[in-house]
Amino acid sequence: MIRTFVLLVLLCLVGVFQVESHEVQSVMLGDSVTLDSGVSEVQQTNNIEWRFDTSRIAYTISGNPKYDDERFKDRLKLERNGLLTINDTRTTDTGVYKFRTIINNKESTKTISVTVYAPVPVPVITSVISQCSSSSESSSSPTCVLQCSVMDVFRVNLSWYKGISVLSSISVSDLSISLSLPLKVEYQDNNSYRCVINNPVSNQTTHVCITDLCRLCTDDVSFSESTEAVIRLVVTALMGLAAVTAFIVLVYDIRLRRVELERHQTHSAGSDTLKQE
Repeated sequence: MIRTFVLLVLLCLVGVFQVESHEVQSVMLGDSVTLDSGVSEVQQTNNIEWRFDTSRIAYTISGNPKYDDERFKDRLKLERNGLLTINDTRTTDTGVYKFRTIINNKESTKTISVTVYAPVPVPVITSVISQCSSSSESSSSPTCVLQCSVMDVFRVNLSWYKGISVLSSISVSDLSISLSLPLKVEYQDNNSYRCVINNPVSNQTTHVCITDLCRLCTDDVSFSESTEAVIRLVVTALMGLAAVTAFIVLVYDIRLRRVELERHQTHSAGSDTLKQE
């Protein structure tokens, strides 16, 4: 208790207190965002400044706003009360902003983390034909795999919904990549499915009609099975034809040998008769 009292006395003698707060803001690419200093009153004699990461970007001298950083050229507006507006936001504006001023010998600081998000694309749903199956062992209805895909995204969530329930989800943070999320469904499933992509400032939803997408899938399975049966039938017929052809050739060869043998015997008998005469 005594130590705490002594510390407060020393701080009062110095006359400087530091008040600091932190918040997080999200903004859509191209929109404007206003950073609130959190200070209710700022006199004209109080100098203030805003920094982006380690660089000073805006400040006042005797109430007059000044701007430093070329990255924000003509896009900043600093009010006397410390409000800072960033217009036409870019993804490079993502980062940490820090406000600082001293009022009545009290240093006030505020840190704001800003993230600029691009609008999310509409997810595309396709059926993966190569993964179709008749599912005869586990179900009376054929199944296929639906693939929900988005291209070149970052800091998003991609999810499959059945009604209002989340079936599966995948996320990506800072890397700009392509995402795909599969879902196995039955052809005659009458439930409502949708694929949703979202970030803190936007979202897109694509609904799926299973009978439309999976009809190709089931037709492909039937076609594959029919094609395989036809191929087997053709191969069997060709093998039968080859066997018949071989039998005919064999019979012809036997008959030919027999005729040659009879001719040889007849010729030999004639030669013997001439020798006896």
